[in-house]
Amino acid sequence: MRIGMSLNYAGGFKETVDELADYEKAGLDIVFVPEAYSFDAVSQMGFIAARTERLQIASGILQLYSRTPTLTAMTAAGLDYVSGGRFVLGLGASGPQVIEGWHGVPYSAPIGRTREIIEICRMVWRRERLAYDGKYYKLPLPAEEGTGLGKPLKLINHPVRERIPIFIASLGPKNVEMTAELAEGWEPIFYVPEKAGDVWGEALARGKAKRDPSLGELDIVAQAFLAIGDDVEGLLDFGRPMAALYIGGMGAKGRNFYNDLARRYGYEKEAEEIQDLYLAGKKQEAAEKVPYELLQKTSLIGSEGFVRDRLAALKESGVTTLNVAPLAGDHESRVKLIEKIRELAASA
Repeated sequence: MRIGMSLNYAGGFKETVDELADYEKAGLDIVFVPEAYSFDAVSQMGFIAARTERLQIASGILQLYSRTPTLTAMTAAGLDYVSGGRFVLGLGASGPQVIEGWHGVPYSAPIGRTREIIEICRMVWRRERLAYDGKYYKLPLPAEEGTGLGKPLKLINHPVRERIPIFIASLGPKNVEMTAELAEGWEPIFYVPEKAGDVWGEALARGKAKRDPSLGELDIVAQAFLAIGDDVEGLLDFGRPMAALYIGGMGAKGRNFYNDLARRYGYEKEAEEIQDLYLAGKKQEAAEKVPYELLQKTSLIGSEGFVRDRLAALKESGVTTLNVAPLAGDHESRVKLIEKIRELAASA
């Protein structure tokens, strides 16, 4: 199992990057750089590339609608170049609140657009002349939609790799099926290994049945808060505000993918209560309604024996990469947590 961690898009980025070299020495394999409606991820990933040596650098995630497919491909090729072939292109649809509220573009056809963006990116990296006639993207732009002067071009530079790994953040059955068919990696959220098969098993199987063998096995990335000790159980509460934000606030009634996931896990009543409270502005009360079991089973917080058991469950369910958030009071202790979880994962 590989060990990764995410940067905090609301935190002190430069200070965190200054610490990445220590995490790299401790065995960290990959860092995920988010992009919500904060600083852009691309400039930060270029900075990380210059400050690290072997660490993989993943966008976690670039939103489908915020860049044209070709700019996404160019950006990925550029980051792969400055990092010496260490970049992973993480893509996701985000949600209508951010896409229509922040970017001002319609949130439409996320699955179809994802498929076409993947196809276009791989054409660009292979340096093919870009003639693409998709449902959502047409390159060059048809004459009746522009000046008629567009030409099928190919990337000027020779990329470090013509196959840059693509990870997709997806939750719904059709999106997960498409991910398992086309992507190198899958980034679910609130991943409960004991329930993952019931929620996503059929979709993963359908996608893998159509998967090109050259893609290799699907890299499954599970996120988890991390703390190891006999007196750390109280740290589970760190997950409450984030879970409440996603389950309660990331979307509207009937249009919240994370709320849907909580319901599919069997927390229908709690998902309803969390959303009602959050949308009413009662964020603390919403956080208190997040089920303890959900927090516990999506975390690596507990005794060493508990963490070993959770690692075994994650591995059995197919997880190949852990994206952890080490919880400790100082940098040195967080580095030790990365060292420890790497050791435990290696023996899981």
